[in-house]
Amino acid sequence: MTDSGFDLGLDDASRTGVYFVTADDIGTLDMASRDAGLLARRIDLRDCADKATLMLRLSTALDFPPGSGRNWDALSDRLRDLSWLPAAGYALLFDDARDLRDADETSFDTLLEILDEAVSDWSQRDVPFWAFLALPEDEFEQS
Repeated sequence: MTDSGFDLGLDDASRTGVYFVTADDIGTLDMASRDAGLLARRIDLRDCADKATLMLRLSTALDFPPGSGRNWDALSDRLRDLSWLPAAGYALLFDDARDLRDADETSFDTLLEILDEAVSDWSQRDVPFWAFLALPEDEFEQS
């Protein structure tokens, strides 16, 4: 049992992935990630309209080492390394992902591809790596 009283299995590297969630879920996932012993980092994408802003916000949230490039290849390398942030696993929680998606769909799609690659790479090392991207609730189908 975790400190929060529920276990989402976030410490299981075989279940990791890139997931769309509602904005209301991000706080709970942040807490649950920390309860699972993961390093959780929130990345605010509110008003993020382009690649340059995305790179700045990621490098700030993840404390990228000085001299880190601000291009897609460098981002991919950094997300598959994270040696400057040693942890049992990682959870990236993206607030307001719709802002980037709507402003720069190409950058949004590239980010998703890079996150998928990072998930796969960490999973092969049996290290949990999650990415949760918050979209408005009205974008999810009601059942």
